[in-house]
Formats: sequence, structure tokens, C-alpha cells
Amino acid sequence: MYKNVYKYDDMKRAEHMAVRTTVGWYLWTHHLVEVTGEDVVEFLEKIYLNRIGNIKIGGERYTCMLDENAEIIDDVIIFRLEEKKFWVSTLFAHYLIPWFDAHKENYRVEYVNITKQWQMYAVQGPKSLEMVNSLVGEPVDDLKFYNFRDNTIAGIPVKVNRAGFTGEKLGFELYVPDEKSDEIEGMLRAAAENLGGREVTDFQVMAWTLPTEAGFFYMRDLRHVNPFEVELSKGINWEKDFIGKAALKKIEEEGPARETVGFTVAEDDIHIKGRHMGNEGEFVYKDGEYVGRCMKIVYSYVKDINNGFIIAKRGALKNGDKVTMHGHEAIICDKRFLQA
Repeated sequence: MYKNVYKYDDMKRAEHMAVRTTVGWYLWTHHLVEVTGEDVVEFLEKIYLNRIGNIKIGGERYTCMLDENAEIIDDVIIFRLEEKKFWVSTLFAHYLIPWFDAHKENYRVEYVNITKQWQMYAVQGPKSLEMVNSLVGEPVDDLKFYNFRDNTIAGIPVKVNRAGFTGEKLGFELYVPDEKSDEIEGMLRAAAENLGGREVTDFQVMAWTLPTEAGFFYMRDLRHVNPFEVELSKGINWEKDFIGKAALKKIEEEGPARETVGFTVAEDDIHIKGRHMGNEGEFVYKDGEYVGRCMKIVYSYVKDINNGFIIAKRGALKNGDKVTMHGHEAIICDKRFLQA
């Protein structure tokens, strides 16, 4: 019999709930590409669909990179360190840099992968501010969401970013020089234990169970979709040129063919395949009619129920509808499970 890989895993549950109830920390280093040059703003405006030029120094923005068909090929955070200096945080620098190469044209811009120079630690949860303040040289109480600043930990220069991938109202990311990461890690461990928190070690908790509860997508969820299908169209700057603009404008005018919805499955021991596992996802049926595919299925430890996303024909499903996937019944609900 198939056993639920989440429900009965006490370690996963404890690490997940530490973030929700006290504080959890973990190594979560993305690839970092530093982009500079006289035309850096114009270049990034061309690559990404959101506005880049109005990001303030010390600020950042989430945005997507599209192909010519308006399908998402990467989602990133762009940090502005100086007027002509940006960091792009991505999971796929080995794809991003060739894409930059292909579209550099005559832009006066340079970019380099600096990932090996930094490690990034996430500190997330209700006591994350207390934990970070116990470590840094300058308190960060006034640091606004999606802003970062230079600071120190035991004299070590770090960058403190108020952000996260967990849905917590309080969460921070610490960018630490790679050669100092072991030293910082020991201090993080002690500070969390002092507050009743713990280290998160399970990838499925970091990347799947915590973000999914908050309605967040992981890049693997975004394969072969456009921003309108996953509610990532907010902030599109239609006043500029960007790759995929013509196709995206057509989708806006005609309306997307699909949309994403949330679901729960009350049955404990289920076997439903989602696209996040590298396949195409289970077929989803309503009243015997095909309506979509399972995008992701994981587990909500806060709600104690299986939860996930479906990519479905637009308008085919509404909250409360019952559907089936691989013989299991699911109930359609809001994607932001923590608010449900």
C-alpha cells in the first residue's frame, strides 16, 4: 500500500512547523549573476517583463523572463546594489547566461556568475526578527519587505534581505561570504535553539510544503505556462519592449486558456503524480470530463491535509467543486491555503 511520504514523517513536520510557530533557518543559496554596465537598466528591461529602472538602490523586485511565445522560462529576484549594478537571483544561471548572450546585441553590459562567492541562509517565522537582531550589528526592525542592506554578524560583512519563500510575515535572508559560512552557520544554529527554533534540513519542506501552503510557485511548476495562467501578470510594464510582449499582449486580449486552482485531498495514503516530480501530472476529471492536470501535490502540516495546484481549463473549476485524480477525490479551494 502506498504510504504518504509527508503525513507520517515526524522530521518534516517538526521542521515545517518550526517555521510556522517559532523560527526555522536553512541554507538556500540560489545562483547569483551580477549585471553591470552603462546600458544595464535598458538590457534588463528588455529581458524581464516588470519595470526595472524604478527599483531603488537597496530594493528588489520579483519578475519573470519569457520566451517569444510568452511562456515563463525563469522567475527571478532582481536586486539593485548601485545605479549601474544589479544582482539577479535565479535557480538556473547556466540557462540564464546563455539567454543573456543570445540577446545582448549592442547593449553595453557585462554579467558574471558570482554564486561561488556567497551563501544565502533563510531565517523564517514569527521569531525571525528576534533571531536576526540577536546576531547582527545593527537592528533590522525598520527593514521593509523586499529591501536589503549591508550589516555585520560578529564583525563579518553580510547583506540582510527582508524576504522569503515561506509565506511568513516575518522572514529574512542573510547573504554571507562563502569563506565565512561555516562560522555564521554555527551562530545561526545557537540563536535558533535559544528561541526554540531549529534548522530546516529537508528540501521538500524548503521548496514544496512551506511555499505551497502560501500559494507560491516553484520554477518547476511554471514550465510551459504564461504569467496570466499563474496570476503573475501584476506589474507587467506594457510601456516598454520586452521579449515575449507581442504574444503576451495577445493572451491578455483573448484571455488565457487555462488557470491554476488549489485543491485538497482528505484521504491519507494517496498516489497522485504532480508535474513537480518531472512528469506531466495526473489527468483531472470533473463529472467524468477532462478539465486539467495536477501541477503539484504535497502536504499542509498546518491544515493536516494533502494540498496542491491544478492547471485547468479557464472557468472549468470553482471552489467547492469535486474532481478526481487517479481515482482519488479532491476538493477545489483557494491556492493560498494558509488563508483558507
